[in-house]
Amino acid sequence: MDCCKKKDKPREEAEKNDLLNRCSRIKGQMEGIRKMIEDDRYCSDVLNQISAVEGAIREIATKVYKTHMLTCVKDKLLAGDDSALLESFELLRRLK
Repeated sequence: MDCCKKKDKPREEAEKNDLLNRCSRIKGQMEGIRKMIEDDRYCSDVLNQISAVEGAIREIATKVYKTHMLTCVKDKLLAGDDSALLESFELLRRLK
């Protein structure tokens, strides 16, 4: 049910850079969480950092989903293929 297993259009460079920068920050945050655990930091502090990482990952997912809707899904719908809607509903369900 994938509307576009292979992306027909490359991501815009600015979007790609933004996503990669966000991934790098998350990687750093994860290393920070690892260090906090190694250092036996207070549970609440660790959980706050975990929450921040979860939020950052959700933000990346939201940005990728938005682009998906505006490119892959839009193109399929304009071509008369509504299977992209079903895939989008499934993706949205998984992103909750």
